[in-house]
Amino acid sequence: MAVDMEAVILDVLGKLAPGKSASSEEVARAADNENWRRLTGHVRNTARGLARQGRIVITRHGKPADPEKFKGVYRLRLPMEGDQLPAPQAVDAPDA
Repeated sequence: MAVDMEAVILDVLGKLAPGKSASSEEVARAADNENWRRLTGHVRNTARGLARQGRIVITRHGKPADPEKFKGVYRLRLPMEGDQLPAPQAVDAPDA
């Protein structure tokens, strides 16, 4: 079963009140309630990509975390005014 995890994450977060967050388990369960444990790595990797783009915020202890360096338990939320977000990552152009 292929899951569009980016769409699932954005859907789950879009349904939350401003400033509220969701756990990786909540997102994985939204994608597949019966086999959610298999999806937690996919949630983490997809969340990192969305956070690099500034589309979501990964938090640890209620504070924005660096998507490249966070470890352990984390939560996801939509960006809020005043968040210190990482600069969007440049996409390397293919060699000519």
